[in-house]
Amino acid sequence: MVDLLASTGVRVGEFIRLDIDDVDIQGRECVVTGKGNKQRPVYFDARTKLHPTAYLESRKDSNPALFVSLNGRTQRLSVCTIEKRMKALGEKAQIGRVHPHTFRRTLATHAIDKGMPIEQVQKLLGHSKIETTMHYAMVNQSNVKASHEKYLF
Repeated sequence: MVDLLASTGVRVGEFIRLDIDDVDIQGRECVVTGKGNKQRPVYFDARTKLHPTAYLESRKDSNPALFVSLNGRTQRLSVCTIEKRMKALGEKAQIGRVHPHTFRRTLATHAIDKGMPIEQVQKLLGHSKIETTMHYAMVNQSNVKASHEKYLF
């Protein structure tokens, strides 16, 4: 779950609505349904590809949801459940409070820092307004200086 959240930058609400059929593991992408019931493709890295494959092979149920509870009832996970699991992981790793939304912000920041055009980050995150995307991405000041030197001098 962590790798998929970190690699795609999806909203937790989009994450819990993912069905197995929404995911193309070999193509390393999935289609999420975002705000306003709009669908968009999101992508994940090669390392992330390994985890859903092993997880799905271990499942013995017929629930269409990508992520289900492991307590025998195989219900689709809720936002609250994901948040609790992330909090528990953060405590176990002794890194403090971990929230699913942090992965989304981090992905946006890294994408901008590595030079991805803001319009593409906007598409990736499913934002209708570029201003929203700009609020997500915490731009590194040293990157601003480097870009200033690169583009203006």
